[in-house]
Amino acid sequence: MKKILMLTTGGTIASLPSEEGLAPTGADTILSHMGPSAANYDITTQEILTLDSTNIQPEEWKIIAGAIHQNIRLYDGIVVTHGTDTMAYTASMMSFMLRNVPIPVVFTGSQVPIASPLSDAPLNLTCAFAMAASATPGIFVAFDRKIMLGCRSVKVRTTAFDAFESVNYPYAGVVDSSGLNLDRSVIPPQRGECVLEDTVDSDVYLLKLTPGTNPKLVDLMIEAGCHGIVIEAFGIGGLQFVRRDFVSKIEKAIDAGIPVVVCSQCLYERSDFSVYQVGQKALAKGAIQGFDMTREAAVTKLMWALGHTRDLGEIRAMFHTNLAGEIAL
Repeated sequence: MKKILMLTTGGTIASLPSEEGLAPTGADTILSHMGPSAANYDITTQEILTLDSTNIQPEEWKIIAGAIHQNIRLYDGIVVTHGTDTMAYTASMMSFMLRNVPIPVVFTGSQVPIASPLSDAPLNLTCAFAMAASATPGIFVAFDRKIMLGCRSVKVRTTAFDAFESVNYPYAGVVDSSGLNLDRSVIPPQRGECVLEDTVDSDVYLLKLTPGTNPKLVDLMIEAGCHGIVIEAFGIGGLQFVRRDFVSKIEKAIDAGIPVVVCSQCLYERSDFSVYQVGQKALAKGAIQGFDMTREAAVTKLMWALGHTRDLGEIRAMFHTNLAGEIAL
């Protein structure tokens, strides 16, 4: 019988009604509603947070990463229950903080509290525990019978049970009538020992462009002490420089030692800023391409990279390196 640790952080999956709406509770609520599938594993629970996931921030990421790292030699797998709203950010950050994790670490949650008779939580938990017992190392998200790399998962729906998708990357596995079916060819191999690298710089800002966005916003970011910027530009890769010149603002940020990562607003397919003049101008000023990374992976990777170095060349090299399956070059 596989030894599985369930770390709980709160979220909808553990929420109960209160006078102020749904509020998260602890591990006992989740385990008591798991049903017969819990008997297939030797489960230990540990409540590390009791938060709505909108309140899970870089400080909480360190707590989660530390709890995982402390237990990776003691269990066959770890399941982390988490609110859905920021779960993709947390799973992405864990992919960088805990590279080469030697066991499966599986994040899951639910759209409906587990105490509800129509909750999706029991199925999501069943899939998460099956993945945690699979002896397949990595950081994953299990949701609606799908297993995704943590750094490729994105929440794409607010209420539907199929709330998460693996963006620009195949599923690591699916659960169907034959059980858990893994595609091991898409799961990144382990390349060394797992070392906890939880130093991050949270002074990173995400700016989504619209026609007419004022470039002075970049000035404000610089003045506010921003250490890194991610810009969601248009299409395959472009940002305006006529009348509202973002290219010169990118240059100003980079001259100030602030890395600027440029991605596409489009959810699917890769960006390539070398295709059009509007994108080439940004690259010429030193912008770093995000290629096919999710916004969650781009933001968390930049926070993680800045936690290691402020050298723009080193950060560029990190973004041109596939560390955990987050990028296809």
